[in-house]
Amino acid sequence: MFDYIIIGGGSAGCVLAARLTENPDINVALLEAGPADKSVFIHCPAGLAVIAKTGMAGWGMNTTPQPGLNGREGYMPRGKVLGGSSSINAMVYIRGQREDYDQWAAEGNPGWSFDEVLPYFKRAEHNERGADALHGSNGPLNVMDLRSPNRYGPVFVEAGVQAGQVHNTDFNGESQEGVGLYQVTHKNGERYSAAKAYLTPNLSRPNLHVFTGAHTTRILMERKRAVGVEFQHEGQVKQLKATREVLLCAGALQSPQILMLSGIGPREHLLENSIATVHDLPGVGQNLHDHPDVVLVTNAPKATESFGLSLSGAIQGLKGLFEWRKHRRGILTSNFAEAGGFIKSQSSEATPDLQLHFVVGKLVNHGRTTVFGHGHSLHVCLLRPRSRGSVRLASKDPLAPPLIDPNFLSDRDDMDRMIRGFKLIRNILSQPALAALGGHELAASSKVHTDAEIERFVRDYADTIYHPVSTCRMGKGALDVVDAQLRVHGIEGLRVVDASIMPNVVSGNTNAPVIMIAEKAADMIKAAQGA
Repeated sequence: MFDYIIIGGGSAGCVLAARLTENPDINVALLEAGPADKSVFIHCPAGLAVIAKTGMAGWGMNTTPQPGLNGREGYMPRGKVLGGSSSINAMVYIRGQREDYDQWAAEGNPGWSFDEVLPYFKRAEHNERGADALHGSNGPLNVMDLRSPNRYGPVFVEAGVQAGQVHNTDFNGESQEGVGLYQVTHKNGERYSAAKAYLTPNLSRPNLHVFTGAHTTRILMERKRAVGVEFQHEGQVKQLKATREVLLCAGALQSPQILMLSGIGPREHLLENSIATVHDLPGVGQNLHDHPDVVLVTNAPKATESFGLSLSGAIQGLKGLFEWRKHRRGILTSNFAEAGGFIKSQSSEATPDLQLHFVVGKLVNHGRTTVFGHGHSLHVCLLRPRSRGSVRLASKDPLAPPLIDPNFLSDRDDMDRMIRGFKLIRNILSQPALAALGGHELAASSKVHTDAEIERFVRDYADTIYHPVSTCRMGKGALDVVDAQLRVHGIEGLRVVDASIMPNVVSGNTNAPVIMIAEKAADMIKAAQGA
């Protein structure tokens, strides 16, 4: 018997486990379907390349065929390991824009404006640059400038400035707009996931019980109250009971799946899958959206200090392995997406609507396709897409992956912005700073010029940049799932705490916002129970 059961050992689950067990009288169970985060490929930042190539520590999910992507299935990597996606991501620390959170509050979610969530960002953060009005320096999550930055990141920044963008040294400062180098969630040359920041330091607490290899099959209900969790563990079906609350932190793709498997969701869809309805909640699984992204890849033989498969690249890799093992420095401390920016697709935009990630290597098919030689890649993603999709059950089998349909690029406005973004990143790549590397676009994009040709290229090559949200949306509307306290509408003893509750996706990478959400949720849970 536990006070709280947390489903999912990802970013939000790790935060909740740490914060709730600060009270020694509170007993917490954390259930994670994946293993402990022991692999060196997780802790070495450049191990990301191996993770992407092999799919290790991930769920291996894909979308349904997407009409907006010419019928292709999209890739949906989600972390299946302690730390969740923070153990397999590119470690970029971004909060989003002030306006994102003010809009959440304006849509009927009191307490979620930027000024109200900023203290939780600051409480989570230990920024090695120091504290100021917008940054913390005493939190568990280490944020820093890259220890051994690649020489081509600043070259990209110079090219961006040559293209008319401003240089921004802090994308989490007063203004997000501009190009610059990203800060990352590293510490001493290693990845600093939510597990390393929040969970690992507290594993010795006697009131914290972590179950790995524990696949949740359903939430146990008594009438309209969550009372525990059923899960598969060590070849057996087991149950744990919660005296206070069940906290669902399985992410935007699997939190709605678990709710529906538990009989909480759209009645007709539950009936289709022979699941008895505990509570008819139509919004579960609705409103799915994600940042669509497309990449221009450049072959640049002169850029021999970028990552690449070549003789010089192999020598550089061996040197980097020695430097990382001995000193936690060198090329293997790279997160690959070292630089980037936030720009406007047209001057009339009030705030940036596009994000750039500059990768110091040739990135094709999420890094899963082997490409020889050296070069660089420039992503452009749409920050506030209008297209909306859904997550649905494939069957009542809890081990079957859900049906994921982001409905990418179904709204014409999304495509128009992506076309403008394509032109802008091509312009940056053509500036003297990058052009001096003698690069040229790969064949897939090099002959693309007209808007119609660009649209075909986008539909042929665009995909996720790994930020699905909103499937258990926070709000007061008919298709909203949780209230501003993250309590599931119509159900007692059950909250959802992860990216699925975002009313709309933030304007940037989603890991830092999820950690903030969990920090805020921990305070709300403590206040509700007098803990």
